Amino acid sequence: MASNTEGTRESVDFLRTRITRDVESGKNGGRVQTRFPPEPNGYLHIGHAKSICLNFGLAEEYGGVCSLRFDDTNPAAEEVEYVEAIQEDIRWLGFDWQERLFFASGYFEALYDFAVQLIERGKAYVCDLSLEETRAYRGTVTEAGKNSPHRERSVEENKDLFARMRAGEFPDGSRTLRAKIDMASPNMNLRDPVLYRISRVPHHRTGTEWCIYPLYDFAHGLSDAIEGVTHSICTLEFENHRALYDWFLENVDAPSHPQQIEFNRLNVSFTITSKRKLLRLVQEGHVDGWDDPRMPTLRGIRRRGYTSSAVRSFCHEVGVTKVPGTIDMVVLENTLREELNRTAERRMAVLRPLKVVITNWPEDKVDELEAVNNPGDEAAGTRRVPFTRELWIERDDFMEEAPRKYFRLAPGREVRLRYAYYVTCTEVVKDATGTITEVHCTYDPESRGGDSPDGRKVKGTIHWVSAQHALEAEVRLYDHLFATPDPGDVAGGQDFLANLNPASLEILSGCRLEPSLAETAPGAVLQFERLGYFCADPVTSKPGAPRFHRTVALRDSWAKIAKQLAQD
Repeated sequence: MASNTEGTRESVDFLRTRITRDVESGKNGGRVQTRFPPEPNGYLHIGHAKSICLNFGLAEEYGGVCSLRFDDTNPAAEEVEYVEAIQEDIRWLGFDWQERLFFASGYFEALYDFAVQLIERGKAYVCDLSLEETRAYRGTVTEAGKNSPHRERSVEENKDLFARMRAGEFPDGSRTLRAKIDMASPNMNLRDPVLYRISRVPHHRTGTEWCIYPLYDFAHGLSDAIEGVTHSICTLEFENHRALYDWFLENVDAPSHPQQIEFNRLNVSFTITSKRKLLRLVQEGHVDGWDDPRMPTLRGIRRRGYTSSAVRSFCHEVGVTKVPGTIDMVVLENTLREELNRTAERRMAVLRPLKVVITNWPEDKVDELEAVNNPGDEAAGTRRVPFTRELWIERDDFMEEAPRKYFRLAPGREVRLRYAYYVTCTEVVKDATGTITEVHCTYDPESRGGDSPDGRKVKGTIHWVSAQHALEAEVRLYDHLFATPDPGDVAGGQDFLANLNPASLEILSGCRLEPSLAETAPGAVLQFERLGYFCADPVTSKPGAPRFHRTVALRDSWAKIAKQLAQD
């Protein structure tokens, strides 16, 4: 299990205050047991990461236990693929439920017995209303609902009908079992909610054994009680469900009564976490699958190059409150940058190459220069990079007519080549269309390693790659999938897809990389100097034929330069 040093009691919030009070008062025997209860109907996303870290972290912090339970009560939307993927994602985050893997489907018989108890106590009845009729009878937030015409069936008739529902005597959707609570309640969740529906859909674990399935609200709290959960931590959208959660526990012979406590869910700008909308993105081909690096799924984030420790740190940093809100994506990106700045080795890569010819360098000479792997980590050591007469530099690092505050290469100007020499531009070569094809320079032999023996100062330092030794590769630049911070906020009845960012992916072919990158292991994240942090794609990259994509840009210093140039 991951250490929860990021989430110790140094940060006291309302959740920890509540749990501390319960422990100190001896409630539940001083025991703390939590659970992470996903529905296996989709892949986990960044919002789930906060809940995972919170549930497992709180259990560890208080010396308790946390289980993983799949609330698998809707087989029409559930798949084994999701069950397996969810377990993989939780392990990637660094947490382990050990032997505490549970399924709500494992409690189907017990849940059925609880439903019979409600019938016997006059608290539930079989209803023949259709789905549309049930909705109509429910009323609105300002108008009370109407009692079902079947609400006063006898206990004996209800028990008989419910048993026959289980036996498969009735068509799908023809009958439901409903709780008998209060059709005039201001809390819509208490207006005789449906507990069971008939559905002849095979279940991924129980097969065709059952043709009736409990609804989530009924199964969830009772599953908590069966497992002995003490604190049922959930997000704020379930706050209005708490009264129903407690009603079920109070009206059956539940083995325990967990306490539901709600916290603010994690929303991140420029993302959507609705499973329904994420499914549309995949099915309609707007992304390349659930693990597309632009997706907010944990699989997409992992493929992008995010580390589990950065995600855990982010979840701790945003904290827990009772107030809904949205966290700026830059907070998540900065958390990753801080970690990668410490851990990622540096390499040189040229994404939009322009050839430089060092005219006073011998044609066949190769110089091996020492380059630092990570300036903040001496243990990372150094590597050797080849320097030759012909080099590649970034096209943006040369300007024929440069403004005063442009400190990169230009005619007559001198710059430092990273780890190499000072060079001065002497000539510009163009093709018939006027496009610059080459830049000719001379180098200062006394400046090897980037130092000048006469003490002169050069403001500009640019990166480069030997043309003779460069590895040619494709590099993908990912940006936000959506163009607006709140993609779900659409006007005029537009679909959320109207907010998709058309520039969320730029594929660059013909990039030139330093030769040491050829053997980069899939999934490794490196800093391409001056360009950002890049990941060797875990799916498509292979040793000897790497394919990189940008994980996160460096802090936006070059944007400030561009802004200043525009003002000049």
